[in-house]
Amino acid sequence: MSHGYTILPAEREHLAALPRIELVAARLLAPYAPRHVLDETTDEETFRQAQRQGKLWIAAAGDGPIGFALVEMLADGHSHLEEMDVLPCRARRGVETALHAKVPECSRHSRHIETTLTTFRAPPWNMPFYLRARFEEIGPEEWSAEVKGVVAAEASRGLWNQGRCVMRYSHR
Repeated sequence: MSHGYTILPAEREHLAALPRIELVAARLLAPYAPRHVLDETTDEETFRQAQRQGKLWIAAAGDGPIGFALVEMLADGHSHLEEMDVLPCRARRGVETALHAKVPECSRHSRHIETTLTTFRAPPWNMPFYLRARFEEIGPEEWSAEVKGVVAAEASRGLWNQGRCVMRYSHR
């Protein structure tokens, strides 16, 4: 337990709380993202599958989750931090850093080489957090085919023209 929370693999009983965390955390991005995206939540089956595969971690405090990290494997050795959300009332107290530290554990059967993510540049807390965590911004010439697919999916939802970037963390 650290600062009143614990980081642990998500259990099935945690999943119902995660959409609410997504929606509350998304409010902080209102100036930066289209409204329809801010109202979206991850579908239950995606959470369920990630939980079964050990690719979903939660920050728990009191009686339930206060944040989560959802990871997908894009290729052998290449994880992608699909989403990380923390309730704003619990943010900036190390929860995000502790969740991020669990990402390599999501790739048990892989030679974990790198993690990518897409994020907004503009929010003053967002990109700087990942830069402090030793992520670096990478340009399109460095995107793998899988990352290009992630970017295309975001663009189809209206996100990519909203000041997004791709970042990479090397585990070497």
